[in-house]
Amino acid sequence: MNNTLMNDEAQKKSVLTPDQDYYKDIFHQHANDEYAKAIQLAQNRVTDFLKNNQKPFSGIRPDEMKSKVENVDLDIPLPDYESLLNEADELYVKHATAYHLPEYIAHLNCPVVIPALAAEVLISAINSSQDTYDQSAGGTFIERKLIDWTSKQIGYSENADGIFTAGGSQSNLMGLLLARDYFSLEYQKWNIKLDGLPPDASKFRIFVSDKAHFSNHKNAWILGLGEQAIIHVGVDARYRMDPKQLEKAIAKEIEKGNIPIAITATAGTTDFGNVDPLTEIATVASRHNLWLHVDAAYGCGLLLTEKYRYLLNGIELADSVTIDYHKSFFQPISSSAFIVKNKLHLNIIKHHADYLNPKEQNYDALPAQINKSIIQSTRRFDALKLWFTLRYMGKEKLGQYTDTIIETAQQTAAYIEQDENFELLCHSDIGVLVFRFVNGLDQSNYCNINQYIKEKLFFSGEVLVASTKVNGKFYLKFTIFNPLTTLNDIKNILKLIKQNGNDYQQLN
Repeated sequence: MNNTLMNDEAQKKSVLTPDQDYYKDIFHQHANDEYAKAIQLAQNRVTDFLKNNQKPFSGIRPDEMKSKVENVDLDIPLPDYESLLNEADELYVKHATAYHLPEYIAHLNCPVVIPALAAEVLISAINSSQDTYDQSAGGTFIERKLIDWTSKQIGYSENADGIFTAGGSQSNLMGLLLARDYFSLEYQKWNIKLDGLPPDASKFRIFVSDKAHFSNHKNAWILGLGEQAIIHVGVDARYRMDPKQLEKAIAKEIEKGNIPIAITATAGTTDFGNVDPLTEIATVASRHNLWLHVDAAYGCGLLLTEKYRYLLNGIELADSVTIDYHKSFFQPISSSAFIVKNKLHLNIIKHHADYLNPKEQNYDALPAQINKSIIQSTRRFDALKLWFTLRYMGKEKLGQYTDTIIETAQQTAAYIEQDENFELLCHSDIGVLVFRFVNGLDQSNYCNINQYIKEKLFFSGEVLVASTKVNGKFYLKFTIFNPLTTLNDIKNILKLIKQNGNDYQQLN
């Protein structure tokens, strides 16, 4: 067949029949043109988002935003993609927070890398589910290889295993669930999966620092232990868990007749970006036969850098680790992982369904990732984003981004300390700095003026900073998470903070 005839045949196949035209909105082999048109229009809006945003937020008030959305009649469809995307502009894009701008310096939201965005196109369109091999053949082994790679970065042996999750809170839940069930099986010969909580479960205790993530408390409640199971351990001057106070807290709970089962250490606290002393905490855990989980949702970026990797020394001693690629590996949401040192511990959560992962199946020959998941059966192929990133950029370049962030934070801390307008509360291992504006004020006004500054900046949209409370006092918080942010950017932000602080003083 000559080329002309082949092209004619291809053209005939691409033309939609009346029946096929009715189904043009479904992603299938005859909908190429419709798909290309929709994706191109969406890409144009993303380009406009990058070009048009000069500040991280529009400043829109909640009542106005709510009104815009509530005025939409969901029962009346729009006539075309142009109308659809125009509406999305008004309701979402124009008011979306621009994390990529240096003036965004608030929460743990990283700018994302372009290879991962390319992967998102494939992930969403092909729509694989990571339950079983027959639903995602290549995806199964790509995910497994990335888990093995991450385990190696942690310092685990080939005996480690894990799974991608939706986020750090879910990964932390898995850590505490394994800690609870392992303790009951190993030391009480009680199978919680089959028989429910043991009679003395109300005495189980989990030790976390004062600055650990709130998910520990929610997860203790979800696991049926109640928030009373969480014991707060005192911290040092850098707000890191104090191993000596940990020992005292464990002894105190034993004296009360309670049962210590686990410790959650934090590698990168949300409020301070500091890493608990992991080696010392692991020694305490080993001495008391406690499961050690390390929440490295934020601090996992240190795995990428040769220069600062030492800050995670001791993480390899943990029984389980939380990793958030969508925080510190510059990945789009969501992309997280839960890793265990001993893969056999994942058998605790395995459950068989005849239609999906039957008990008699040989899982060495025909693997099923669902055997390692607790609350996600249908699960996106988020691992492909990290695969694209590592294959195109490499670990070294990502590590250099992390180095830059850490060093910018160090420069910022030094600059704040030299300025009498500000009080820096603590230095950071990674990139979170807690401080407040104090110029010419009585201490009783510190909270009010800093609250005023944050609100004014937010609704102007010029700069987005975070805040927190330490010992009941209100502080501003920088989360430096963008390698493109420079010290000059920081200086401009601090200048705006001063201006708003001075405005407050004039008004009062």
